[in-house]
Amino acid sequence: MIQEKITPFYLWLFIVVFSYSWINTLKAEQLTVVITKGVEGALPIAIVPFKWRASSTSPIKIDQILRADLQRSGEFSILSGYQLPQKPQNKKAIKFDLWQNKEIDYLVIGELKPLPRQQYEVAFQLFDVYSKERLIGLRFNSSKKKLRRVAHRISNLIYETLLSGKKGAFDTRIAYVKALNKKGKRQYILAVADADGYNEQVVLSSTQPIMSPSWSPDGRFLVYVSFEKRRSMIFQQELRTGKRRKLAEYQGINSAPRWSPDGKRLALVLSKDGNSEIYIMHLANRKLQRITYNSAIDTEPAWSPDGKQLAFTSDRSGRPQIYQVKVNQQGRVDRPRRITFNKGNYNARPSYSPDGKYLAMVHRTKGKYRIATLELKSGYFLVLTQSKMDESPSFAPNSKMLIYATEKAGKGVLEAVAVEGLAPPQRLKLQQGDVREPAWSPYR
Repeated sequence: MIQEKITPFYLWLFIVVFSYSWINTLKAEQLTVVITKGVEGALPIAIVPFKWRASSTSPIKIDQILRADLQRSGEFSILSGYQLPQKPQNKKAIKFDLWQNKEIDYLVIGELKPLPRQQYEVAFQLFDVYSKERLIGLRFNSSKKKLRRVAHRISNLIYETLLSGKKGAFDTRIAYVKALNKKGKRQYILAVADADGYNEQVVLSSTQPIMSPSWSPDGRFLVYVSFEKRRSMIFQQELRTGKRRKLAEYQGINSAPRWSPDGKRLALVLSKDGNSEIYIMHLANRKLQRITYNSAIDTEPAWSPDGKQLAFTSDRSGRPQIYQVKVNQQGRVDRPRRITFNKGNYNARPSYSPDGKYLAMVHRTKGKYRIATLELKSGYFLVLTQSKMDESPSFAPNSKMLIYATEKAGKGVLEAVAVEGLAPPQRLKLQQGDVREPAWSPYR
């Protein structure tokens, strides 16, 4: 939503048309990561190229994946490859004084070797350069197909070891919508990829718009809005099999589905009674529970992590603001209350952090739409981004980063930013074309 005062017609026009005005020709099939700036105060770490124990060409560069993962988190400062003073393969070969001279606190070394039956062994060690102690060292057996996932698991282990047990989110996925022109026709694609953009899988391809993907709590399913019959419908689709079922095709608007944390309910927006209202669908029997009763536009519901509250966008105060309402499975609903007082005249698209500490939103300041967070306990409000048209914030499952859609040079891209604002945004983009509607998965 972009207007200050939103009429029902404009809301629907925005949902159907404006959300896709960014679509251009797409050709690339893979997301790439562009690191835009360094991070002040990050942990200095060096990652030595992993030794390939064979005469053939290595099937993967494990060290490059680790470097990209850790740098994208905003928590680490990675020593460039040309600055490495040596390339040791075991502890005996490490000259710790050389690394100390480079002011490196931590060092990662490792190796990759082939095994029988097309298997591989990956080994790594993490050292404290100043104490000269090994902090962690493990070996993994893997097929070639799963080597990237092993690398992400190693990134998680390094992250968790050096950041006091904070859980890493490198072995997760993102869903997103992109579009391309094929033979003069517009095509919309719902896709899922690893958190670093690799291993893209097409979930659905359609000549009509696709919107609002949302993950099930176990990561097995997506719900989304499809216009494949030129009207909005909400579908649930299993990622492994591709099997899907239609959940909502009511008269008028069927939009903004969001899965509850217990996986048993779906929050959604329907206008079947004449106005855009928030409903809950109980998935066992598809019974509907109406949540809001207001002549204003209520939309964009988001579940709290405990499943006891919904945040949503409403213009009932005259301009888009975020409201919160308590709900329970027995049908009782409290009166909604506004939670974005004194935070400007436009706040929309709420998203709770999985730890329940923050609420992310799209916040307008000086005519620009940016991603901001509200710390729910203290009321502390922080604007995280500096672009002109940021939207669709979605938290990583560890609550430490947000992914969102924005525009750069007239093209839609995805960026990730640290929730605490300690690091600049890191850009994830299609090599050519545009991408929107990101949703970060739960842990696998």
